[in-house]
Amino acid sequence: MKKLWARIERLMMAVTFAEAGEHETAREIMREEDKTDRPRPTRRPDRTLRASSPGH
Repeated sequence: MKKLWARIERLMMAVTFAEAGEHETAREIMREEDKTDRPRPTRRPDRTLRASSPGH
């Protein structure tokens, strides 16, 4: 829950800077969020599950 509030707080801060015309600062805040908040999932190979045929 703390992560959610921290993210909302950063989003609101970015909005405030954007409204004040500080677009680059808002972008920097959003970039920082992308780097710190969400770990990137590792890509797993797709697996197809198949039922075995009768007799095998």
